Amino acid sequence: MAMARVATAALMVAAAVLLGLAGGGHAQLQNGFYKGKCGDNDVEAVVQGIVRARFARDAPIVAYLLRMQFHECAVNGCDGGLLIDGPGTEKTASPNLSVKGYDLIADIKAELERRCPGVVSCSDIQILATRDAVALAGGQPYPVRTGRRDRRQSRASDVVLPAPDSTAAQTVAYFGKLGLSAFDAVLLLGAHTVGATHCGAIKDSRLYRYGGRAGATDPALDPYYAFVYKTWVCPNAAASDGNVVFLDDQWSALRVDSNYYKLLQRHRGVLPCDQNLYGDGSTRWIVDLLANSDLFPSLFPQALIKLGEVNVLTGTQGEIRKVCSKFN
Repeated sequence: MAMARVATAALMVAAAVLLGLAGGGHAQLQNGFYKGKCGDNDVEAVVQGIVRARFARDAPIVAYLLRMQFHECAVNGCDGGLLIDGPGTEKTASPNLSVKGYDLIADIKAELERRCPGVVSCSDIQILATRDAVALAGGQPYPVRTGRRDRRQSRASDVVLPAPDSTAAQTVAYFGKLGLSAFDAVLLLGAHTVGATHCGAIKDSRLYRYGGRAGATDPALDPYYAFVYKTWVCPNAAASDGNVVFLDDQWSALRVDSNYYKLLQRHRGVLPCDQNLYGDGSTRWIVDLLANSDLFPSLFPQALIKLGEVNVLTGTQGEIRKVCSKFN
């Protein structure tokens, strides 16, 4: 009986959250926007085919695209601004120097331009490619609305993104400015299930200078994990700064699943912003719900849909670029 009440409560929470996630969005975006606009070509199938071929030889592409979507949509909206080359553009801002996957977006755009010039926006390609990569990595397939247009603006000075050591409150506040809830924020950080960082990002903040104190290790980090990192992965020498650290267990690091939240429960989150979600009571319950249920596969796509509709251009706004890396 107790288990039944827990299950019922979880389903009620999930239903309420899902309704909140599904609401809103931009009225001029629509499912199947490109149907009949590219001759006999199915635009979404073309994107999917190219993403599938890339994923087959480069599975980390799912992490690259998820990161790209966040870095894109969090700055002035999902408008293709991150794709622009040149001095002083979003791409040149410090947080974006390690963003990858631009070549895949360019390949998709080139193929679509060959089939139907001037029809499909770069910003829609980003959203569609991410959706397809998530499904290929074990995530739940989900529909996305299209009809975005590309902004004729890209400024490095506009790029303000959450820091890796953000508190839970800071993370929630940042996503709130995008019109997203605390639940959305915790779901979207779940993208770290396929993410990775480098030792240089955690050596001071978690392993060797926690709180600015020489030799101090973050007490929120599982002692055994701290030992492993300090002994083999991230020894206290400059030569280890570039060593890769997966944000999820290595066996799960290429799969979109809920294991990331289970690690937070065990104090094995890698980045401070991840583990801080479990250290704050206002977000801990969300982590527990996602770790202890099967809700993540269905809710994560809904959060991505909301993120993908932040401050979009539609109708006659902006342009449809011919090449994603430069304005027309």
